[in-house]
Amino acid sequence: MAAKRKRAALAVGKAKRARSAPSAGEAVPEGGPRERSIPPQEHSIPPQEYSIPPPVSQGKWKNKERVLIFSSRGINFRTRHLMQDLRTLMPHSKADTKMDRKDQLFVINEVCEMKNCNKCIFFEAKKKQDLYMWLSNTPQGPSAKFLVQNVHTLAELKMTGNCLRGSRPLLSFDPIFDQEPHYALLKELFIQIFSTPQYHPKSQPFVDHVFTFTITDERIWFRNYQIIEEDASLVEIGPRFVLNLIKIFQGSFGGPTLFENPHYQSPNMHRRLLRLSVAAKFREKQQVKEVQKTKKKGTKVLVKEDPTEVVFETPAEEKPVEIQLVKPESKPIVKDKKKLRKIQRKKQKKVFRSEG
Repeated sequence: MAAKRKRAALAVGKAKRARSAPSAGEAVPEGGPRERSIPPQEHSIPPQEYSIPPPVSQGKWKNKERVLIFSSRGINFRTRHLMQDLRTLMPHSKADTKMDRKDQLFVINEVCEMKNCNKCIFFEAKKKQDLYMWLSNTPQGPSAKFLVQNVHTLAELKMTGNCLRGSRPLLSFDPIFDQEPHYALLKELFIQIFSTPQYHPKSQPFVDHVFTFTITDERIWFRNYQIIEEDASLVEIGPRFVLNLIKIFQGSFGGPTLFENPHYQSPNMHRRLLRLSVAAKFREKQQVKEVQKTKKKGTKVLVKEDPTEVVFETPAEEKPVEIQLVKPESKPIVKDKKKLRKIQRKKQKKVFRSEG
């Protein structure tokens, strides 16, 4: 009862304020507040005009696209930052708590219905190293599953570009999107998910950045660029990532397969091939070592003498054999050169004396 009395008192107070300050278009009722008489000296000063500017976007918000962006448990910090960057760039997005990995994927349709969202971007982590992205039109479909590679977030790149928060982006697509039917379906899905609806309450009516979707090496490369007003050049803002298409399903998070990428190779298979290549190199080295050991242990085969080898040999000259009958004099071992010279002089003096 006390709460009801308070609400009634507040309502009466608001009504009194509204009556005391009528708008310019409304007429003052009889018996209401009378206009104050202005003395003639005040008529000489021109009254100041206060005009409230109209809202920037006067249109009506018709396209009610809402995108739910969330993930499963087990994602790393880079995926969490990428998810936050996408929420920042897309003002028409909503967030939700992480989904348990034991739950089935079709439960996401119910989550989107509770959040009043008709599009969904779901990040699925496996083995704490592989990241998959689901883009879905809930609840009817279609949906596409991608393998996300080469993820770089806004904080990690530190690009020089910058754009207004909540501004509407331009979407630029590679010409290949119009040539293949599965790429045409993905193009329509990207347009409905990444384009900000016109006159959205959280968006700004400015276009100062562009999302580019380029197809190279059978993959879709996502980039975000700022449009500079001076010369219409582009400066990258971020984030950036590469989408490797796996499958396109008819339903939302399941159903019949509309397209399967023949060039796709799972991360498990890629890691297995890397391990096999390393093992093959190791086995090749071991085989080379074994061959070298068998060569060393093998018996040496004696090659018969070639009779033509003696053709180019020239015999050396025979020298007469000299037989020395007298024992040679032993030379004194003297380390000091001065003592050696003195000994030689003494010998020479003895020789001269004997001759004289």
